[in-house]
Amino acid sequence: MSDNFLEPADDSEVVVANPDRDMPSLSEYITGKFQDSENGRYSYEQRWLKAYKNFRGIYDSTTQYRDSEKSKVFIKITKTKVLAAYGQIVDILFSNKKFPMVIEPTTVPEGIAEFAHLKTPLDELQTADPYGFAGDGRELSPGGMEATPASDFLGGLQDKYANAPISEGPSVLGEPQISPAQEAALNMEKQIHDQLQDTSAVNVFRSAIFESALMGTGVVKGPFNFYKRVHKWEKNEEGERVYAPYEKIVPRVEHVSIWDFHPDPSATSIEDCEYVIQRHRMNKQQLRALINHPYFDKEAIQNAIAKGSNYDDKYYEDTIREDETEAYYQENRYEVLEYWGVLDASFARSVGLDLADNMSDLDQVQVNAWICGQEVLRCVLNPFTPSRIPYQVFPYEINPYQIWGVGVAENMEDAQMLMNGHVRMAIDNLALAGNLVFDVDEASLVPGQNMDIFPGKIFRRQSGVTGTAINGLKFPNTAPENIQMYQMSRQLADEETGLPSIMHGQTGVAGTGRTASGLSMLLGGASLSLKTVIKNIDDHLLKPLGEAYFQWNMQFNEDAPDIEGDLEIKPRGVAAVMQKEVRSQRLTTLLQTVANPMLAPFIKIPNLMRELAIAQDIDPDSLVNNVNEAQIFAEMLKGLSNAQQTTGQQGQPPSGEQGGMGQSGPVPAGANPNDNTGVGGGTIGTGSVPAAGEDNFTGNAPGIEE
Repeated sequence: MSDNFLEPADDSEVVVANPDRDMPSLSEYITGKFQDSENGRYSYEQRWLKAYKNFRGIYDSTTQYRDSEKSKVFIKITKTKVLAAYGQIVDILFSNKKFPMVIEPTTVPEGIAEFAHLKTPLDELQTADPYGFAGDGRELSPGGMEATPASDFLGGLQDKYANAPISEGPSVLGEPQISPAQEAALNMEKQIHDQLQDTSAVNVFRSAIFESALMGTGVVKGPFNFYKRVHKWEKNEEGERVYAPYEKIVPRVEHVSIWDFHPDPSATSIEDCEYVIQRHRMNKQQLRALINHPYFDKEAIQNAIAKGSNYDDKYYEDTIREDETEAYYQENRYEVLEYWGVLDASFARSVGLDLADNMSDLDQVQVNAWICGQEVLRCVLNPFTPSRIPYQVFPYEINPYQIWGVGVAENMEDAQMLMNGHVRMAIDNLALAGNLVFDVDEASLVPGQNMDIFPGKIFRRQSGVTGTAINGLKFPNTAPENIQMYQMSRQLADEETGLPSIMHGQTGVAGTGRTASGLSMLLGGASLSLKTVIKNIDDHLLKPLGEAYFQWNMQFNEDAPDIEGDLEIKPRGVAAVMQKEVRSQRLTTLLQTVANPMLAPFIKIPNLMRELAIAQDIDPDSLVNNVNEAQIFAEMLKGLSNAQQTTGQQGQPPSGEQGGMGQSGPVPAGANPNDNTGVGGGTIGTGSVPAAGEDNFTGNAPGIEE
């Protein structure tokens, strides 16, 4: 049962049916639609039951056994495959504990297109030089060691555009900044991720994904308004710490089992549904609790309780519960139907809804109604803006002609049957081949003897009778052939599901998987199969649910700052399918490319760093800065580097005091400063050279030749 009910911020936005009007016809209408949906999905219920039984290892009632068959063993390979698929999908989507969805501005955000990119006035940069403008830093000045920065020759353009609020990302003219659209995208993404985390939405997705892998279809409902109690302690006027909890409205989602989900039987997708009905099983306490929720009719709820239990078990429920105690389960249970769909305007008026006068009878309106038997518990116009049916239905494998998908269990149904049959035959054959079957000539034995055979048994033969009275017969062992067929059936299950046994821990894989390259091919093929499944989850769950959260925040979340913009929801499930090691290696290679200053301006470095963190199962928000934060830290590092350089220069001796070849330096203690030989610590080659006419002069005097 759901405890999420939508309560708009403004009561005037909801039109509630008039409780004074006669409304039994509405309950009959919804009940008729519910029966149509049940009839339309009957064949799929049979498939779901078969899938569930194969998962649990329960033989269907249609399975026939020969009298000679003794073994009833069930090989639960279906369970192994379903859990393997479920585990792989969950690991891919939620390995880094983040909802696999990002929000980005559109390519040209509507309404702020003029602020998307910084456009440089070309006329201010053009010169007569056809190969560039003078002083662009491409040529070294005479005696120069490095090119002069181009920014020095921009003629004030850099200062002119340095504070431009319209640049996005690194700019050659201004500082890195975030555009309004990017700012809104970041705020909205953070808001939705916080909302999903606060309501433990990941657990909801896991339940839906499991049912999708098993039955073929998963259903998630929401988001809805949910009053979350926040525990808070604060100090009063006396300085004492007191408990001061409060409630806040947050969006919440829930998993809806496909057994309780009844869509329009003619629809092939949730967008194509004219209506959807959810079946609730409630006890008396749960039904009475609806009185406390908005727009529920208290009198109708009390009347439903007074009429007593109206819940009847469906034919499949005993199998699902694996319990035959119907009376216990039905006691004090009520069947409540929740309807989301359209009504003709004329019919809506007849059941008490107040519609606009300019709406014709042929128009249709979206409504939400709850009924219990003949009692209408709630009937309001669809409170969402824009109107939508608040369910996300995603298939494991798409069935192009039905809203219901195909799961792992259905895909390997034949393989599971073959495996069970051959294993049973092998066990029965081993029971025969491992024991002797006796051929007894009773005429040769004394009548009345016990024919039980055990070690030390003595049979009495008739006197005068010749020949063997008891012969032991041994049946051939055909178990190896059956085991071989079992292995072939298991390989068939691998092919039918796209999940090689090596993925769920089976060792000793034969065939292609015996080599490293073959194993890589198997895992690569499995990744492709899972990629299709993840793509279905992206398209039918993550993207529509992200859009629903976006609309919820725009409609009900007035406290969130700066979330308005022309934004796009981008699911990231498929991006995570690539093997993490390979993806991380490729991203690292791309990051090395950024070291080239000619290519760096063309790379979105913040996005690259986030993707690299995700590929290594690291939360990017905890490690990667956005553009503004990166700019702040860059300035801090620049200031620190300048300070270190200044400190290093202050610690060095003045120019000319550094010792070295050809330079004078301080004389070591005890050294003779006039000793030019270097003995005793004197310097070598640093003494004065004798001039002409002085002692020790060996050269020629100027103008004198030898």
